[in-house]
Amino acid sequence: MRIIELTKETKTDLLNNLLKRSPNNYGQFEATVNEIINNVRANGDKALFEYTAKFDKFNLSADNIKVTRAEIDEAYAALDPKLVEVLKHSAENIRAFHVKQLRNSWFDAKPDGTILGMKITAIEKSGVYVPGGKAAYPSSVLMNVIPAKVAGVEQIIMTTPPGADGRVNPGTLVAADIAGADVIYKVGGAQAIAAMAFGTESIPKVDKITGPGNIFVALAK
Repeated sequence: MRIIELTKETKTDLLNNLLKRSPNNYGQFEATVNEIINNVRANGDKALFEYTAKFDKFNLSADNIKVTRAEIDEAYAALDPKLVEVLKHSAENIRAFHVKQLRNSWFDAKPDGTILGMKITAIEKSGVYVPGGKAAYPSSVLMNVIPAKVAGVEQIIMTTPPGADGRVNPGTLVAADIAGADVIYKVGGAQAIAAMAFGTESIPKVDKITGPGNIFVALAK
């Protein structure tokens, strides 16, 4: 938490920072995001690997793009057992809440032979984006993956940026495993959104994308 003494100068700085968040200032990022999206759409994995090397300083490839079971097990070992239990308890609470939201298909036959109804069908593939670095919050993993799982989505894939060593935040991995994500890919930024939107050689195209992210991720979505 930052404590700022309010003066004429700091007031001006605060206002300027808030104004920078206005959608009116997003134009300066749009060209960059569009270029990334078009590149990934046209070149698939090749573009993903190049952007990951450029932005995350990790040499991504088809062999290491997917998080392995061994990496998930290492993440469990790296976390405080008490935190793991907290994540499990949180997951149970989130799941119980969303179960109450489930809607069921229904059909009603009228005496004249007319049949009215509504069929509820879960989407086939859902993509969840999870930020890395200081914005890696396990809670966002739980709150995005679990509702999809409860709804009956057949496959839930997750993308999250790796560190320069190729590792993913252990809290993110443990939360994803507890929540039930089916596959986790080491890709971040607008390029990850483009990969899930259009599909690449390694990452399948999904029907819906959720999850928080920076301005580049938000614009890509």
